[in-house]
Amino acid sequence: MISSLRMAGIFILLTTLALAGCSTESPKEEKTTLRFVGWSFNNPEAWEAIFNAFEEAHPDIRLVREITPHSSTQFHALLSQKLRNQDSSMDVFLMDVIWPSEFAAAGWALPLDNFFSDEERQKFLDVPILANTYQDKIYGVPLFIDSGLLYYRKDLLEKYGFSPPGTWEELVQQAESIRDGEQSAHPGLHGYSGQFKQYEGLICDMLEFVHSNEGSFLDSEGGRALIDSPQAVEAVQFVRDQIIGGLAPRGVLTYQEPESLALFSQGNAVFHRNWPYAWAIVNDPERSQVVEKVGVAKLPHFPGGRSVSTLGGWQLAVSRFSKQPEVAWKFVSFVTSPTMQKVLALQAGRAPTRKALYEDPEVLAANPHFRDLFDIFLTAHPRPRTPLYPQVTNTLQAYFSAALSDPESDIPALSQRVREDLDRILAPSQGERSD
Repeated sequence: MISSLRMAGIFILLTTLALAGCSTESPKEEKTTLRFVGWSFNNPEAWEAIFNAFEEAHPDIRLVREITPHSSTQFHALLSQKLRNQDSSMDVFLMDVIWPSEFAAAGWALPLDNFFSDEERQKFLDVPILANTYQDKIYGVPLFIDSGLLYYRKDLLEKYGFSPPGTWEELVQQAESIRDGEQSAHPGLHGYSGQFKQYEGLICDMLEFVHSNEGSFLDSEGGRALIDSPQAVEAVQFVRDQIIGGLAPRGVLTYQEPESLALFSQGNAVFHRNWPYAWAIVNDPERSQVVEKVGVAKLPHFPGGRSVSTLGGWQLAVSRFSKQPEVAWKFVSFVTSPTMQKVLALQAGRAPTRKALYEDPEVLAANPHFRDLFDIFLTAHPRPRTPLYPQVTNTLQAYFSAALSDPESDIPALSQRVREDLDRILAPSQGERSD
């Protein structure tokens, strides 16, 4: 819960910024309408404060908000339809970190190079800037960063003399030992909770397993599939046999972030993979049974591999079809400013994309785990940056779901077939590169 003192500080920040931007223009002057399209936010109070502050700072602009259901897939479909129809009423939209290449290649997102200078980009973390870059142009401004983390029951690891696991094999051994030791007191305790439903979250989880075994989905150019490599196959088999068929309940095959987090926050799992936002929830007495019993660490890796964390997060983009890009940029620059990113960090637990905020005493006091996260963010791994990502992810999701849900699945055969499917999908991009 955010303290009253911290809330007062936020109020002062917003009020000061709003007053600084107030205009002396006549209130009778007609306002410019700016339309922003986003999705349903986990922390609506924080966003409401930001929207109100923008309108106070820019009294000549009327902000119209279109908020969609909380589904990345549905939101992508809505945005695609608007942009495909060249809907000029939409000026600014939220953009998932996996969409910039697609939207840029389609001619839907406006290049921001004339607004977003190289000097300003240097103030942001490198990987989100890379993810927003396509063919040497920048198409989005990172708002907050996500990165896969390992949450663990600090009290249980200490009780059994364990440190956070460095490898996936160590995680299995520790989880089994703790689960066995707690059997009489807590028979419903599971070893692991993650996101394994057939949706984008499954891709995030599986990227971390595959890449931490020195495997990959695609080659570095995004033009050829490598999903049938021995390293990738071994990682998928490990998840099927040791995680789905061992540490985690079978129900994780239907879990997205909220369901997997609920299992952990109610004290029913030793280890849990999630994004940084989960820290505030597991330490909220009204929503968690494990307050002050949780630690956070890098995700494990396989022997000979390295810890890999999937890059997540959201950006603000300007529609290429907006009739007022300069006004749209006012909103983008305001919301991604240090002050507004600080509001999201304090009120919503969202990890900033601006480097300087990781040295802000108030941000660190509210989110002490950010000290540990900074190094992880520097090495976060983006998902394949290809304009064909929607087809790629749908194909991979179907493969992982089939491989993990069937204890007898022939993973080498499945991976070879999906590699062939992916190579057919990626063939057009290969042709573009050879021109």
